[in-house]
Amino acid sequence: MCITSRRPPSARDIVQGVVVLPIRFERSPRLHAMLSEHPYPVGTRVVVQGKRGPEVAKVRGEATAPEPQARYGAVLRAATPEDLTRWEDLHRQGEDLKWLLRARARERQLPVKLVAVEFTLDESLVTVSYSAEDRIELSSLIGELRNHTRARVNFAAIGPREQAQMIGTLGACGRENCSSTHLQDFAPVSIRMARDQQLPLNPEKLSGPCGRLLCCLQFEHTQYVDLLKDLPRKNAKVCHEGSGACGKVTKLHPLAGTVDVHTDQGMLLGIPASELKRMPDAPAPKPKRDQPEA
Repeated sequence: MCITSRRPPSARDIVQGVVVLPIRFERSPRLHAMLSEHPYPVGTRVVVQGKRGPEVAKVRGEATAPEPQARYGAVLRAATPEDLTRWEDLHRQGEDLKWLLRARARERQLPVKLVAVEFTLDESLVTVSYSAEDRIELSSLIGELRNHTRARVNFAAIGPREQAQMIGTLGACGRENCSSTHLQDFAPVSIRMARDQQLPLNPEKLSGPCGRLLCCLQFEHTQYVDLLKDLPRKNAKVCHEGSGACGKVTKLHPLAGTVDVHTDQGMLLGIPASELKRMPDAPAPKPKRDQPEA
């Protein structure tokens, strides 16, 4: 939830302890708006009351004033050195349990990928995030966890995009994938977006590490849609106003504002769209009537 558009807090808001802070958890770049009694500076590690329970998170933006009828989480306090030490110990324990559960899953031939094991700060809940193609029963792994913790166990199924977000991978651009760095939501992505951007419809090049269509296809799609409004559609019949050459549009270049035209003389020309005259589509031939039998 992005809250950068809200008004800055007044002195009265701060005194009354009703400021809102954008908080980020370690497992996701998504920002969560939470009430705080103190406007902690950006980068402060704080203890928050999340949906799972108390967790350590980081302040990622300036304090803002709350909005009426909005629902917020709560910042409990600034994280103490004892909180941070305990949080790091629980993180290491979660990593050890993750590898243990992976080994036990292989022994039982369970078709599942265990992505993360995370504790709340009070160790009252342990969340096991996993990915599986089909619905799967994981109750046999609870006994393994009981040997190492008394926390209540929660199995959370996640999708391929959430898995890539939690693990962190490199994209085709050579940088860390967008879902791990800045994406706030997973917006729908369609193959139409790739087609509008004149990209080759190659699944290997259009898919991210998660196996789904690249999230970045949506970033510039609206700009391409606007640019395509000024271009003739593919396979349209056009004529060049200067030379009079006519032909069929074979490829569009939205950023350059040009199109490739295969002329009636067999030449391939790159022509600015502003110099083209669009020809009306030829009417479809009328179906022949059956001749009456003699």
